[in-house]
Amino acid sequence: MPAEAAKANAFPSFNAPLPSAVVFDLDGTLVDTAPDLCAATNFALTSAGRDEVSADAVRGLIGGGLRRMIQLGFETTGEALDDPELDRHWASALAYYSQNLSANSRMFEGVIQVLEALAMAQVPMAVCTNKPTLLAKRLLADLRIDYYFGAVLGGDALSVRKPDSAHLVSTIGALGVDPKRAVMIGDSEVDVNAARNSSVPVIVVSFGYTKIPAVELGADRVIDSYAELPDAIAAVM
Repeated sequence: MPAEAAKANAFPSFNAPLPSAVVFDLDGTLVDTAPDLCAATNFALTSAGRDEVSADAVRGLIGGGLRRMIQLGFETTGEALDDPELDRHWASALAYYSQNLSANSRMFEGVIQVLEALAMAQVPMAVCTNKPTLLAKRLLADLRIDYYFGAVLGGDALSVRKPDSAHLVSTIGALGVDPKRAVMIGDSEVDVNAARNSSVPVIVVSFGYTKIPAVELGADRVIDSYAELPDAIAAVM
């Protein structure tokens, strides 16, 4: 095996002190879901006779939920929609997305190695996402990584969602661990604000979905690859 491939497939080592839990965002952090979210957004747009938007444009819209993506997609391609019309297109796009949830979505490089290493270190893991809970769980199952996570709380799990602190704190609470020693891994301003509102250290990946450069989000650490996560976690503990 070439040295580069061996390095990419190597399992990172998490050493003491370990966090009480690691909570991951989903879209743009664990999984590159932009291709399938783009397809769903364009399904709604073309159904209304609008032009499609590019995958690059959609990446900047991810984070506020599919309804918000649809809304911004229509604003980008013409007149904005009123709420009833927006809800109608959102419902059709959500149905389309549900049927094509993992058609082209893939884990980011190094994710499986990190999850396995954390599991071997007996660190509980959870997912805190603004994606609907059912879809989040289905996506994790489709990618065969659902069994790593002791809790998955989507944007519809509570009456509030990220960046509200209750969403992240409740996710940590579902694991039954000390929230003061947990760590959040995300990719956006929403994740950073949720962590800050919860007094939880936050690490941001540089390859996710954010209009603001990752280094300007105010996270405790920014990583360019999952190989850097052990050192980043050690630095914020």
